[in-house]
Amino acid sequence: MADQEKLFTTEEERAEGARERIEALRREIEHHTYLYYALDKPEISDAAFDSLMRELRELEHEYPQFITAASPTQRVGGYVGEQFAPVAHAQRMYSLDNAMDLDELATWMGKVEEDLGFFPELDCELKIDGSSIALTYEGGVLVRAATRGDGVTGEDVTANMRTVRDVPLRLRAEALGAVEAPSIELRGEVYMPKASFDRLNAVAEANGKAPFANPRNAAAGSLRQKDPKITEKRDLATFLYAIADDAALSVEGQFQLLEWLRSAGFHVNPDVSTAKSANEVLEFCQKVQEKRGNLPYDIDGVVVKVNDFALQRRMGFTARAPRWAIAFKFPPEEKTTLLRDITVQVGRTGVLTPVAELNPVLVAGSTVSRATLHNLDEVHRKDVRIGDTVIVRKAGDVIPEVLGAVDSLRPADAKPWEMPAVCPSCGSPVIHEEGEVAYRCISLECPAQRLERLAHWVSRGAMDVDGMGDEIIARLVDEGRVTDVADFYSLSADELALLDMGRVAKDGSPITLGRKTAEKLALALEASKGRSFARVLFGLGIRHVGKNTAEWIAAVFPSMEALRAADEEALAQVEGVGPKVAHSVYLFLRTPGNGEVIERLEKLGVSMADAADGTGDELPQCLAGMTFVLTGSLVESGMTRDEAGEALKARGAKVSGSVSKKTSFVVAGEAAGSKYDKAVALGVPVLDEAALLRILETNEPPVV
Repeated sequence: MADQEKLFTTEEERAEGARERIEALRREIEHHTYLYYALDKPEISDAAFDSLMRELRELEHEYPQFITAASPTQRVGGYVGEQFAPVAHAQRMYSLDNAMDLDELATWMGKVEEDLGFFPELDCELKIDGSSIALTYEGGVLVRAATRGDGVTGEDVTANMRTVRDVPLRLRAEALGAVEAPSIELRGEVYMPKASFDRLNAVAEANGKAPFANPRNAAAGSLRQKDPKITEKRDLATFLYAIADDAALSVEGQFQLLEWLRSAGFHVNPDVSTAKSANEVLEFCQKVQEKRGNLPYDIDGVVVKVNDFALQRRMGFTARAPRWAIAFKFPPEEKTTLLRDITVQVGRTGVLTPVAELNPVLVAGSTVSRATLHNLDEVHRKDVRIGDTVIVRKAGDVIPEVLGAVDSLRPADAKPWEMPAVCPSCGSPVIHEEGEVAYRCISLECPAQRLERLAHWVSRGAMDVDGMGDEIIARLVDEGRVTDVADFYSLSADELALLDMGRVAKDGSPITLGRKTAEKLALALEASKGRSFARVLFGLGIRHVGKNTAEWIAAVFPSMEALRAADEEALAQVEGVGPKVAHSVYLFLRTPGNGEVIERLEKLGVSMADAADGTGDELPQCLAGMTFVLTGSLVESGMTRDEAGEALKARGAKVSGSVSKKTSFVVAGEAAGSKYDKAVALGVPVLDEAALLRILETNEPPVV
């Protein structure tokens, strides 16, 4: 018995010794983390730091009963759920009003002086270009981290923030004495250093992935990863600068708060200055602007705050921002570089956009080699030419744009640039409609528009090919089986069944579409051949021809043969069409290649004409000459608005998407919106769902 008691005592002593060593290691690691991140004054090498961490992990593995949430080893957590949980902030996280130049900043300072009756001491800090974060500590231990969200409620990103090395999991003991509340919420900015951003993009490009646009986007994206281990690898950092409720801490002003944050273990930006005059503030802003490009992180301005918390409370807030603070925003950074070429990019809707191909230049934290020139009018307005030295900046420090050329450096042979006459993607003639800035390709065979046109053709409002989704269309295009809408009708069920979906099974074999899905698709394609001529017109994607316009045209020209025989004047006479739409339809039907696709559709069995009148299948045209607008949800019948619209059209009505004085009736279901309000304002009769059902059941017009 004595031996057993002695053995138990020995194990207990060993555990106690391990606990003491664990605590000592944690204090030492926290001390060196503080020196490294908060003071930028490391005392030991990275290897020595790693050795301390390794010993701590081994002891905690052997004595798991001593692991705590505040341990440095617990920075990497498990997976976050499918969605981040909402977190209510202790107090609202306000936005700041902006001063876009030094004059506006001076005006704000004058207003502050006028409101207070004297010029207060102002605190000047760098405006870090990152993502706002709120950190909550209870009893000195980090319990929650949340994004800004809408300012009132953010997202819980605690597991991810625990991986950010300069965020203390436990406040330093010497700082806890100033805490006067059981819970405090501290605020700051998560950012990605420029060097980390460059490494991240280098890895992305090496793996064939799209690079991040700028460090701010990279930081925000890294913070919201579902796997905290990914966040850990992104090398994020923070600067803390605020507290939700200053009453929770025995400090009297902003500068004092920053000193406390530093003592508590946080990374606090060293570029802080207090100013007792407007000139001192303006001088600080100018100096920061000059050294902006040499900082290891991105900034986009200077934040100026009334230093005294009592004065801050006295000044209060507007509906969106504090009256005691403002953000002076730097003007966009501008650089010069060589315009090597102007290329043309064809968008998914056929719009041709000129693009400046530039010698790579570093602008506002990232390398720019291309910039949109928007349209031909913009190229001429800025008078930029191939070979010019141009001025480049980022609009809002995000989107690259060319401001103009340096005329004195223009080559003697530089000529004004013009839009090409044919589409660079397919060689079809480019269309430029009078009164518009855009140049367009309207060919059904244009590769640049292929996915968009194919998806539109099979969509519910057009040919309604059930099951033909974007993924299947993309695979059909990649495999070269579909190049235009007519190709859909050459596909057999056998061919569809063998379609490689671009994925592999566990055994390494390719995953195909499969027989069951293929047969359903084949049946859906066959059924779509009998859709109305109006749906065919809408499905072709003719510019300005929406679903209603297609129906108006088909009512007058019920076949492709009749439509192709019509001239612009005849088309323009259709009610609801007009010259602009008529011109668009006329051009589309006469564009080389479009006619060939239409002929192939017809040969493959797609109906190009509506049934002749007098078949005996028509409903009474009791609503002829009436225009209906539908709004809200139809609950009692279970119909969608599209289905209800089709039922009304079958009885001779027109269905419009907007309310006007010419509207006959508005059908208002549940949660009717602005269309209902407009109908009431214009005196247009409003019908409920019961009235709609009576029309459809009795085939009699409504009685007002």
